[in-house]
Amino acid sequence: MSEETYEIQEALGADTSPEAPAGPLPDEAPGEGGVAELELKPALEAVLMVVDEPATEEHLAKVLGRRRRQVSDALRELADEYDRERRGFELRLVAEGWRFYTRPEFAEAVENFVLDGQQARLTQAALETLAVVAYRQPVSRSRVSAVRGVNCDGVMRTLLQRGLVEEAGAEPETGAILYRTTHYFLERLGLRGLDELPELAPFLPEAEAVEGDSQEGMPSFDVDDSGDEVLDRTQTDH
Repeated sequence: MSEETYEIQEALGADTSPEAPAGPLPDEAPGEGGVAELELKPALEAVLMVVDEPATEEHLAKVLGRRRRQVSDALRELADEYDRERRGFELRLVAEGWRFYTRPEFAEAVENFVLDGQQARLTQAALETLAVVAYRQPVSRSRVSAVRGVNCDGVMRTLLQRGLVEEAGAEPETGAILYRTTHYFLERLGLRGLDELPELAPFLPEAEAVEGDSQEGMPSFDVDDSGDEVLDRTQTDH
C-alpha cells in the first residue's frame, strides 16, 4: 500500500490495521474462542452438569475444542477419581455417552428428596410389553400382542409417551408400524447397548409348562374400562 493511499484511507476513517489472517489458525476449531484454553477436566464437569442425556465423546471434543482422545482419557480419569473418593455421584458411559449419575447406595436419599416417597412405576403389563419389544425389535404391535396373549395397544402408547420405545419404520409385507427401544431405555437400565441385555434362556418355562398352556383355547383380546389389558381364555372341550 502506497503512502498516499494510506493517507486517503485514514482520512476516510477506514481501518488501516494489518489484515487478520483468513480462517482459523492451525489446530484451532472454528468459533471455539478461548474454550480450548480452559482446563479440560473442570470444563468437562461444567458441561456434564447441565446435559439432560448422555453426551458423546465426539460432541464434547467439538464443544471444548479438543481431540477426542484427550476428552476420552480425561473422562475416564474423572470417573476413576470419583470412585476412589467415594463421591455421592459417579460418571458413567451409558448409551454411547457420558453422564453423571447418583451412586446406587445413595439413591434412596435422592428419591426421598425428589420424589417425596411417590414413584411412578411401570405396570406389570408395561414391563412385559417392553421386554418383548427389547428382545424382538423391530417388532409390530400385533406381534407383541401375539407374544403376550393380550391386546397391547394401550400399553404401547404409554411406552411411547414415556420415551422408552419409538417407531422404527414399517413392515414391508404388511405396512404395519415397527417399534424399537430408545437410547433413553438403555440409559434407564444402565446398558451400553442391546448386546448387554441378559440371556432369556434362564427365564423360559419348562417344556411341560408350555405344553400345558397350549391345551387351552385361542385367546380373544379385550381391553377393560381401566385401559389395561385382560385375557379371556376359553377352555377346550375334552
